[in-house]
Amino acid sequence: MNKIKVGYLPLYIKLYDDSNPHYRDPMVDYMHMLIGMIESQGIEVVLADEVCRIKEEFDRAAKKFNDAGVDAVITQHLAYSPSLESIEALLSLKAPIIVFDTTPDYQLIKVAGYKGCISANHGIHGVQDMCNLLKRNHKPYYLCVGHALHSEVVSEVVGMCRAAAVKKAFQTAKIGSVGGSFTGMGDFLISDERYKKDIGAEVKYMTPEVVAAYLPKVTEEEIDAEIASDRKKFNVEATGEKEYREATRSGLAVRKWMEDEKLTSATVNFLTLDICGLPKMPFVECCKMMARCQGYAGEGDVLTAGLVGALISVYPNTTFTEMFCPDWEQNVILLSHMGESNPNLAQWQPLIADTPFNYNSCGDTVAMYNCLRPGKVVYVNLAPMEDHFHLILTEAEMLNVGLERGVYRTSTQGWLKPCMPLPQFLKEYSLAGGTHHSAMVYDANIEELKAFGEMMGFEVIVIR
Repeated sequence: MNKIKVGYLPLYIKLYDDSNPHYRDPMVDYMHMLIGMIESQGIEVVLADEVCRIKEEFDRAAKKFNDAGVDAVITQHLAYSPSLESIEALLSLKAPIIVFDTTPDYQLIKVAGYKGCISANHGIHGVQDMCNLLKRNHKPYYLCVGHALHSEVVSEVVGMCRAAAVKKAFQTAKIGSVGGSFTGMGDFLISDERYKKDIGAEVKYMTPEVVAAYLPKVTEEEIDAEIASDRKKFNVEATGEKEYREATRSGLAVRKWMEDEKLTSATVNFLTLDICGLPKMPFVECCKMMARCQGYAGEGDVLTAGLVGALISVYPNTTFTEMFCPDWEQNVILLSHMGESNPNLAQWQPLIADTPFNYNSCGDTVAMYNCLRPGKVVYVNLAPMEDHFHLILTEAEMLNVGLERGVYRTSTQGWLKPCMPLPQFLKEYSLAGGTHHSAMVYDANIEELKAFGEMMGFEVIVIR
């Protein structure tokens, strides 16, 4: 995980400094307290070099934030600040704007002599002035409003920072494609050109020439070390030594390629693996990618792989998955795949086992199987439309059911209970155009993921 870095922009008015240079001191002290609260939640704060009052100061701050490549910019009005001083700088910001609308005092009406508190607590109408100009100029912004010690507003600010970090991760994603797209699968298919234009992500291909260059780089000693590491971390029951070693060789070749190309995600099309030249389907490595907070999706799905990679860079409890089968009686859905999921989310120790494989000429391999742990989740799907994208979100629960039969020993599995009766959920999902490949995030705030979608310019559809 990369640390989230945000700019912090304090807004003020020169008029007050001209009349009393120390007037702002308590407001600045309060600002530093708020910054400390945000930093305590793992956010790196880049503070403007000065409390900004006039255009030149705002311009300098905006340049600092843009040069630093921050994920978001938090604004805080220490007092009223005339919007025409700041608007050009705000419009020049490359990162999303998070408006922290708060003041130091929780009570005014009950405080004797409250008029003495006005100077420190009247920033809210500065927020109104600024937001009006942002709205008129079609500049998106995200409001977090409340008292820092008597509401969840600081957590909301941090949540918006997380959303902005996912946005940046997606827009700068580099996805590796091993074997190209799956012939005939159209729901998640987009061109590389559209991916770059509409989202910013780039796709790199592991061609037969690339495979031929990387396979010799994998040594027998590296394979020995990787298998020894597997035996410490996982329940290894694979008996086909040759298949295990060649699958590991394939996985390490993909890993070295991803490291050299600085890829954030990858996808593998198992049908064309032999054409690429990899000796075995690297199911285990696909799982290890997600354990390392890299994205993955199956069947050459670069779109969902990039989505998983962006999410997992901020929310490590994320996995690639898809809905397989309904249980109409119990109102649950079997989530499964051939052997790819995030092992960090396994309820039991993941199993590495022999895997019969006749989908291409590479033959049998090994795969990692696990059972997804119970818990609250947000199911996340990105569906391309003709000229835009739908980000489909729904809260659900992974259940601790159906495990006693041991099906997990031949496939990855988990049971998802939607937020509504199963027929209604499946109907709404497909009416929204949801694809059959998705991401799933444990213990996430759906409002943060909704904000991510809005920041990306997606049409966000929440199934509640």
